[in-house]
Amino acid sequence: MDPTISQRFAEGWKRYFPGSELPIAYWYSDSVDPATQAPHATGHRCIICDLARVRRGDVIAFDKTAVACGGGKRYLGFSSELHPRFEHFLSCGIPGKLEGERYKKSPRLVREMMKEQAAFEAPGRYIIFAPWDLLRGPDQPEVVVFFATCDVLAGLFTLANYDRVDPHGVIAPMGSGCSSIVQHPRRELASDEPRAVLGMFDVSARPCVAGSELTFAVPWPLFTRMVANMDESFLITPSWTKVRDRISRHLECELR
Repeated sequence: MDPTISQRFAEGWKRYFPGSELPIAYWYSDSVDPATQAPHATGHRCIICDLARVRRGDVIAFDKTAVACGGGKRYLGFSSELHPRFEHFLSCGIPGKLEGERYKKSPRLVREMMKEQAAFEAPGRYIIFAPWDLLRGPDQPEVVVFFATCDVLAGLFTLANYDRVDPHGVIAPMGSGCSSIVQHPRRELASDEPRAVLGMFDVSARPCVAGSELTFAVPWPLFTRMVANMDESFLITPSWTKVRDRISRHLECELR
């Protein structure tokens, strides 16, 4: 990772989003430090809950054996399989056999939706998640993920749209929490104009984050543009100063 980008972001984040939680980042690799490798999964556990450790300061590398959820395996690129009755699981269920999550009205809608969400193959054996302040020169982040509250999201959203003609620099596709931070933003990496992904609307994953938080996943090429634009954007205006000061006051209240 270019140390200039790291330094510029750290300085800008402190100046314009004072006290706000730093993002995490991830990339794929075929080799990892054994000390960072997540253990084999047992039982069912949402990977979004596991990322709480990354947010607290741990680097964690997951391979397919460390991801307990079938959806998590798929949306991280470790499997193309779906539950054999997935269309019923995501919708109305099967009376007496399978409880449905009721996120879609009918199995038919689920089948049609999944045609647009083809699985991808992970480009490495491991996906490595790291806190921003633990990234090092050899690391090559693909996507930067913010866990953010409304005022911070407003700033990130506006910055992501700052140098675009169209008003669609941020998308919010329906999907699991892990798809909103991995599958969808990685798909944007293939675009000449990658978009950020607003996410964590997944009701099943919501208990793993604070009630006031959503995620904002930024493909690396867009992230570098956002960093470069910080000091000439709305962030230097009196309008943002009012929001910035509220961010600071909110943090002070939380610390009391």
